[in-house]
Amino acid sequence: MIAKTGKDFDVVLVTADYYDDHPFSPAGVIARVLDAKGFRVGIIEKPENAEDFKRLGAPKLCFCVTTGAVDSMVNNYTPLKKRRTGILTEMPDRAMIVYCNALRRHFKSSKIVIGGIEASLRRFAHYDYWDNDVRRSILLDSRADILVYGSGEKQVIEIAERLREGKGLRGILGTCILSKEAGAGFEILPSFREAKGDKKKFCRMQMAFSNCKDQAQEYDNNFVLQFKSPKYTPADLDRVYSLGFTRNLHPKSLLKMAQFSVVTHRGCIGGCNFCSISLHHGDNIVSRSEANILDEIRRLTKHPDFKGYIDDLGGPSANMYGMDCEKACGEGCISCPTIDRSHGRLISLLRKARAAPGVKKVFVRSGIRYDLALESREYLKEISEHHVSGTLKIAPEHFSEEVLRLMNKDNARFEDFVDLFRALNKGRRQALRFYIMIGHPGDDKIQVKFLSEKLSMFRNIEQFQLFTPTPMTVSSCMYWTGLNPLTLEEVKVVHDYRTKKRMKRILLKSIKESHSEDALSWE
Repeated sequence: MIAKTGKDFDVVLVTADYYDDHPFSPAGVIARVLDAKGFRVGIIEKPENAEDFKRLGAPKLCFCVTTGAVDSMVNNYTPLKKRRTGILTEMPDRAMIVYCNALRRHFKSSKIVIGGIEASLRRFAHYDYWDNDVRRSILLDSRADILVYGSGEKQVIEIAERLREGKGLRGILGTCILSKEAGAGFEILPSFREAKGDKKKFCRMQMAFSNCKDQAQEYDNNFVLQFKSPKYTPADLDRVYSLGFTRNLHPKSLLKMAQFSVVTHRGCIGGCNFCSISLHHGDNIVSRSEANILDEIRRLTKHPDFKGYIDDLGGPSANMYGMDCEKACGEGCISCPTIDRSHGRLISLLRKARAAPGVKKVFVRSGIRYDLALESREYLKEISEHHVSGTLKIAPEHFSEEVLRLMNKDNARFEDFVDLFRALNKGRRQALRFYIMIGHPGDDKIQVKFLSEKLSMFRNIEQFQLFTPTPMTVSSCMYWTGLNPLTLEEVKVVHDYRTKKRMKRILLKSIKESHSEDALSWE
């Protein structure tokens, strides 16, 4: 049972998001997974005062706390650290710590489990952009009993079952705990003191981070222990997405534009240095089975609000579906010759999805990795003819070779892709939309001027994003240390806001001179 009222719950979920019974809602997924295993689950969404936290009483097993789909500091502040206004700001700063400490005040003996993006990417020492300093693991500041990183479905079930059986929490794959000693078999990371006091050791820590290893980091009188991630399989994902989500949304939900979107896979093989996916969901692809996805689409067509349109069919990069690798060797899937780049499985899925009774259109809105799409003219023709809603989103990010090198991106084939897309869409009102990032390590006013000259040749700029250093990414390590952690070479970094604003103005001025203002969007 899942409910917002009542007593005697096994698990109480506390979330900074609105609760939606939807597969895109972190709390919604965990609630469904626990419910399917027979646990009675209560929900507290966006608590503000003592009465909110005490509303459901103490759970029999544990509180599970998440800030939802985004880190609360990213949610609350712009890249220039200005407070955001509007619905996105309806959570406290460092919500994970605030919520856990409130629960500790009112329920001193209850177990607290933390998970989601804010916990996952703050599990070890990390650079915090908003403090402009290195913070310790969120396990210590939250005073939680255990931290779940990455996809948490397997972990939360094992935690709940162990607590029900009166067993300890040490050794659960995909979790972190505090311990007085590391014990044998753990890779020892630079300690918190070392990472905070020595930027080269911070770089060494950054390059050692891995979901595939048991790792330990020393604090005063304690170690944070990470147990390697469990392996998620297509069958695991099929089970999760078959749990009967009603897709009923909170009136203020941010998922309204994605109510009828369908996830095809998890993970990303792109390896972009500014992205957090590899240390959260993983750097390899796990694809759902075609049959399971089509079954979900058939269920969607019976929803009373469904009008025949799948809002999006995809994942972090929509065209990585089917690029699974059983070896998972950790050497970088995107350059591996054994990865299937034919897009054959995806083309088959798209054709069957749009042919499903009750489906009028299946959109691909989540963006594609265009260098991979060049491997299959058939795929690009398929989505151009049937699955693009006027524009297709791609992310060149930048055009400076130096900046791209530090981003771990390669735009060498960008113009080949643009030419192919235009050739396939000749006579059709289809266009490309581009995502651009400025302010990344290696960027400066000279590089932005070069970028603006390049962009003057294109229209439909979907979004300009000013780089925000987020916890545990390689790019954030560069921003904090001024070093490339791979080589320890010095990297130029713009820190002062005045120069960042000037870079922004240079780019905006150039684009406004050649495009209409309504083509612009700033993050």
